[in-house]
Amino acid sequence: MTEIHPPLAALIQMSSHFDPSENLRIIDTALAEAAAAGAAMAFLPEMSLLLDRDRARSAPYITAEEACEGLRSLQNLAARHNIWLHSGSISLLADQGQKRVNRSHIIDSVGQIRARYDKIHMFDVALPTGEVWTESAAYEGGASLVVTETPLGKMGLAICYDLRFPEQFRALVDAGAELIALPAAFTVPTGSAHWHILLRARAIENGCFLLAAAQAGHHADGRATYGHSLAVGPWGEIIADAGPADEPSDQGYRLALAPIDRQQIFQARQAIPLAQSRKIRNIIL
Repeated sequence: MTEIHPPLAALIQMSSHFDPSENLRIIDTALAEAAAAGAAMAFLPEMSLLLDRDRARSAPYITAEEACEGLRSLQNLAARHNIWLHSGSISLLADQGQKRVNRSHIIDSVGQIRARYDKIHMFDVALPTGEVWTESAAYEGGASLVVTETPLGKMGLAICYDLRFPEQFRALVDAGAELIALPAAFTVPTGSAHWHILLRARAIENGCFLLAAAQAGHHADGRATYGHSLAVGPWGEIIADAGPADEPSDQGYRLALAPIDRQQIFQARQAIPLAQSRKIRNIIL
């Protein structure tokens, strides 16, 4: 009898900069490798096509979705390599108003967009290192949760800072999510302190897979990101880790492959039946 292997997820760790054409060239090479390895779906990091905190310099590349050439290129690459693709996220003009949105797309293997998600939680923080980030100055947050069918299972969508809000992950699982994709560009201080811990916690407390493709290293706009793209299983085990930002790649990316065995979701949820045991939702203060 032929042995059935679980489908593979391919996490693509990048050091994106402010040249979308160069980022697309790297993505093309990475998708070719992922497809050759037999991956059913590939995952890019947050701001995969353009990572630039200089808002004036990045402005010429920021368009409405229907005019975004970079998104069309990702659709074409998914079709050419015959692989499902999570775009990570792309900066686009909001449908209303003057601000931008940080938007993820799920693209199928013929290049069709199957789902969209706008990052809900804005990264407005002042870190102990002196770094100050005010994402809400340029971006507006989304208002909708998204769960969609993929070759890996029912997938919930989140982005980077959303990781710190467990209620979002619980709501996604309550809506049927078996996996949650979380593209990110975590800073080095917050990544070294919290990245592994939070991803494992979200996986454990929801009995689901977490697939987190990340930015890594020193970027052309001056920022540094943590790396360690992770796939975490529903029992909290790390299935794949693309490694730290200080491990260079001549190709401009690192690829981590993770088998997604959905039977593990059933086993974790059966062993610790959190959905049946939960009481707080019924308590009124």
